[in-house]
Amino acid sequence: MGVADAQITRGRKFDQVVEGAREVFLRDGFEGASVDDIARAAGVSKATLYSYFPDKRLLFMEVATAQCARQAQTSIESIDASRPPAEILSLVAHQFLDFIYSEMGQRIFRICVAESDRFPQLGQEFYHSGPMTMRTALVNYLQCAVSRGELDIVDYDLAADQFAELCKADLWPKLVFGITQSVSDDEKTRVIDGAITTFMARYGT
Repeated sequence: MGVADAQITRGRKFDQVVEGAREVFLRDGFEGASVDDIARAAGVSKATLYSYFPDKRLLFMEVATAQCARQAQTSIESIDASRPPAEILSLVAHQFLDFIYSEMGQRIFRICVAESDRFPQLGQEFYHSGPMTMRTALVNYLQCAVSRGELDIVDYDLAADQFAELCKADLWPKLVFGITQSVSDDEKTRVIDGAITTFMARYGT
């Protein structure tokens, strides 16, 4: 049973509350978002909001997982399995990095880490809502590319995970440890191009 099933109550105004929270979280961030503002944006009372979400972190993660799931689905729909590996890997990498380096993506990561003891399933639910979905889609694409003779891969899961890690090289640690506050498009492109070159050198035919 997930966090949502165990601690969140669903009712008639559930979607209304989540949409109001999404608006406020995106505008004010997690710490800056007040329950009063969320209730006002959702058009419900604080009592109604608390009846659905007894903890603001649960509400944030509901918003975050829904957003991540939508983004993952959009990314999956843009993958044309007939296109060559370098093209698809670039597309997937840009969409992946755009999200994890976004303000929302960074907040999700920090909350998952901060709340790992109190709410260990928060991170699990977030992972299943987006990253695992994208990983599965990438594995499916890699299998298609191998069947056409464009790639030579035995362990598809490992290859997909290696590509994701290559895409985070240099930039991700600097963000996590506060060395830098943002990542430019040029920096992302530099890392992605290097990741694709390294990946193709290992798995390309």
